[in-house]
Amino acid sequence: MRILVVGAGAIGGYYGARLLQAGADVTFLVRPRRGAYLAANGLDVYSELGNFSGPVATISREELKPNYDLVLLSCKSYDLENTLQDIAPALSDATTILPLLNGLAVYDRLDQMFGRARVLGGVAYIAVMLEPDGSIRHFGDTDVVITGARSDNAIRVAQTFHALIRQSSGTRSLSANVDEVLWNKWVMLASGAVMTCLMRGTVGDILATDDGLGLMVQTMAECRAVANAEGIQFSTDDVQRL
Repeated sequence: MRILVVGAGAIGGYYGARLLQAGADVTFLVRPRRGAYLAANGLDVYSELGNFSGPVATISREELKPNYDLVLLSCKSYDLENTLQDIAPALSDATTILPLLNGLAVYDRLDQMFGRARVLGGVAYIAVMLEPDGSIRHFGDTDVVITGARSDNAIRVAQTFHALIRQSSGTRSLSANVDEVLWNKWVMLASGAVMTCLMRGTVGDILATDDGLGLMVQTMAECRAVANAEGIQFSTDDVQRL
């Protein structure tokens, strides 16, 4: 499997490095400044789960050809349209796309352009940052990646990717119902965002107040109701984790 990782920032650089450690064929699509840095210094990742340091293969948009089996999207959701323009030369009719982006709207857009069968589902639970010196730092030891096919036609490629990434450090799962996984993370993020914005405090600050827990539970219930309206039913374990 030939993998094109879009960007070598926090998420893309981190998981690209993990895939390289697993023996995957990985190329990073980077802009000129990042490409020059990586050519001169290589990629450095610092993590409690194991560091990575070494040269990596990079490519610019102008050099792209449709030679990739899978494109790993690691951009921000607001930059999706620009990213789709950048990766266009790398896509063939057989290329599958795996976004590690928060939110559900990105899937509507990708499905519209490429069809559901060519878009895998994926979520990552991790705290990583691109440092000023160009290295990538992983905070803590949480690194969870859950991926899965969103149609029967994509099961084989989902299994192939999982077989690669499961050889890297961290918790790796292949989900038979990845849509539920995507909505699970959306409920968690949306609930937290609503409360921290409205209450102007951290989740810890909110829960420390008399009514904080009740408000948080109410907000999560409302977000779950949105998911339920889309046909997603969470298990008892999912609700407890939220």
